[in-house]
Amino acid sequence: MFTGRSTHLDLGEALFDPVVPASFPKSILRFRNQRWAERMGLGALDESAWRAHFGAFEPLPDSLPQPLALRYHGHQFRQYNPDLGDGRGFLFAQAVDPVDSCLRDFGTKGSGTTPWSRQGDGRLTLKGAMRELLATELLEALGVDTSKTFSVIETGEALQRHDEPSPTRSAVLVRLSHSHIRIGSFQRLAALGHDEVLVELARHSARHYLDELDAEAPPERLAPDLVAAVARRTATTAAAWMAAGFVHGVLNSDNINITGESFDYGPWRFLPHLDLNFTAAYFDHTGLYCYGRQPEAVLWNVCRLAECFGRVASVDDLRAAAEVFEPTLKEAMEAHLARRLGIGAQAGGELRLAERLLPALEESASPFEQFFFDHFGGVAARGRIAASPCVAAYSEGALGALSAELQAVAPADWARPEGEWFTRGKPETLLIEEVEALWSCIDAADDWQPLEDKLRRIREMGDAVGEGMYTSQ
Repeated sequence: MFTGRSTHLDLGEALFDPVVPASFPKSILRFRNQRWAERMGLGALDESAWRAHFGAFEPLPDSLPQPLALRYHGHQFRQYNPDLGDGRGFLFAQAVDPVDSCLRDFGTKGSGTTPWSRQGDGRLTLKGAMRELLATELLEALGVDTSKTFSVIETGEALQRHDEPSPTRSAVLVRLSHSHIRIGSFQRLAALGHDEVLVELARHSARHYLDELDAEAPPERLAPDLVAAVARRTATTAAAWMAAGFVHGVLNSDNINITGESFDYGPWRFLPHLDLNFTAAYFDHTGLYCYGRQPEAVLWNVCRLAECFGRVASVDDLRAAAEVFEPTLKEAMEAHLARRLGIGAQAGGELRLAERLLPALEESASPFEQFFFDHFGGVAARGRIAASPCVAAYSEGALGALSAELQAVAPADWARPEGEWFTRGKPETLLIEEVEALWSCIDAADDWQPLEDKLRRIREMGDAVGEGMYTSQ
């Protein structure tokens, strides 16, 4: 049963603008996330009702009566920009997750212009929607706390874009997230000197999204507690990206939300092999957000959050709160790498995976995903390793030493390294050439079968390699 909520309205219009969705010439359903629809009590919607809610944005019951374009500022490539806000999306609805009682947000991308569109058309390309769908599905399968692509509807418009062949097809995407409140939401209030509203946003965040906090604590205690909570959550997500070989591409402060959930996928990439300098965005000329600098980039944004409360709490307390990022990152790296290898966290710590594995992979230039596929389950992976196309690399240098040690480790209790998935002999990857090939099938022949097959295999992989997959943190 769907249980709607509308808590964002409690904050008042200082933080959002009510908006009217775009009206589209067509409404062709291309993807519905049935797993998460069933979890959220929306699985029984027929196609007509689905398109009405997630293409025309008829309100969901007992939720927001009208979409809200959220207001925020942010640092973009470390340059402060006060002219941001939801320019091609909005908060459409909120609901309680019946499994874990978390408040979930239904946010859009490509739903039309808002007061924050900045001369943009407020639209999303169908290719962009497909790319976000692929990113969220694979990240979820790899255990990253990510937004979920909930719906993709093709809208029948021809869009002009400078960075891809045009005209190109259009879509509207709905993502299911655990909060759309960003670091940039706090930055805007701090820049405007709205300290009372800043504190109220902190209390709202504690009540609805950061349940480890005391929402009624005095501001001088609540502020550093909130910064520490965000530091811990974002450090955990940064570690998960690193273990997944994922490069987000645009880690601006308006793209970091308070729950640490990964979201807003533009020029992302997965690594072919480990390269600390691998950059996803063609416009990131200095490599600010390259693979190896992602934790640093996230911490930099957490420090900007701490600065927002400089008139509310002690600078020393805020600095100490941000400093929990580094130890959390190291611990989370050990846990995520061990999880990806199907071994226990304690065994991963004894092997010093966070310290040894990434440098060894970089030195060997072995395919990133192949290593994790081959070694999943430790001692149970010996036959798979012997048959791997990379077996020679697993007997040389630092990677060879680590491979030998991994082959002496028992699988984690939850791991199933001898399951059917591992008989296929190769991992499920999502490199840029694969993404382009999937799009070519859609663009040239309207052939969606290769994409559907890819999504099925990704979910099969998630079910095979994961402990508690398809659940949110």
